[in-house]
Amino acid sequence: MDCYDAAEALSRPEIAQLQIGRLRRSLAQAAKSPFYARRFAEAGFDPDSVHSLNDVGRIPFTTKQDLRDSYPDGMLALPHSEMVRMHASSGTTGTPTVIYHTQKDLDWWASLMARCMYMVGLRRTDVFQNMSGYGLFTGGLGIHYGAEKLGCLTIPAGAGNSHRQIKLLTDFKVTGIHIIPSYALYLHSIFAEIGLDPRDLPLRIALVGAEPYTEEARGRLQELYGIKAYNSYGLSEMNGPGVAFECQEQNGMHVWEDAYLAEIVDPATGEPVAEGELGELVMTTLGREGMPVIRYRTRDMTRFLPGQCPCGRAHRRIDRLHGRCDD
Repeated sequence: MDCYDAAEALSRPEIAQLQIGRLRRSLAQAAKSPFYARRFAEAGFDPDSVHSLNDVGRIPFTTKQDLRDSYPDGMLALPHSEMVRMHASSGTTGTPTVIYHTQKDLDWWASLMARCMYMVGLRRTDVFQNMSGYGLFTGGLGIHYGAEKLGCLTIPAGAGNSHRQIKLLTDFKVTGIHIIPSYALYLHSIFAEIGLDPRDLPLRIALVGAEPYTEEARGRLQELYGIKAYNSYGLSEMNGPGVAFECQEQNGMHVWEDAYLAEIVDPATGEPVAEGELGELVMTTLGREGMPVIRYRTRDMTRFLPGQCPCGRAHRRIDRLHGRCDD
């Protein structure tokens, strides 16, 4: 197994041992924030009482409404002066959710994203074109910094302007892209319009996500471009892209369990579901220092895929999302 870093090749016992130590530190760090100090006290929960992963169920959940109620900075665990970046949701349904990062947090996020990219076959010799929007949306900058961390020549193309995208792809012999699947299918029509076949380009890998799409759409995209397209999962509350990613087996997305504690629970009861059963994904950051987020209810429905992946990585895989439990 060819790995970007040592954490990628951890065994299940090593992952469990690492997680409990990092969970305890994350709880202690979170308790420095006004929100979690109050939440833990209200729940009668003592962070020092967590000694094993079996204790996780006693930790209070965090919801999107909690993040909104804490706007703009009620969940910071370090002084405002230590923060170097913030990202936010669109806020179209009300108060936006805001996530802050220290420089250490950003470096860690970039390393996780570089790990994802290495896993699917990208290397420092690749030319990578990022066709995602930049700004408060986490996808653009998260993947951009990951590509640079990996050492790729990185083209921050941004979204839209299809003719320019094609010119960049062609002139700079791009080998890897980040693109929304619906836009990839649209862009192919522009290729046809100007009489070019993307299969004649050196392009070989696409990172896709940010919207739901079918396995059939993925297959069509791969056929049209002559590439491999890899699914990803991310959410701004857990940094953004790089939370879970497919390997070259293209059969489920590996959650980086040295960085995140993932649970699948019954959305009605909050209790764990059996291995392989569908439920709500609950996530905890295990290393973020500026704004830890503990047992966050994503409302995304998925399941852990049973068995170890043929790629050899022991980090558990989650299935494609099966909708949301609040929709």
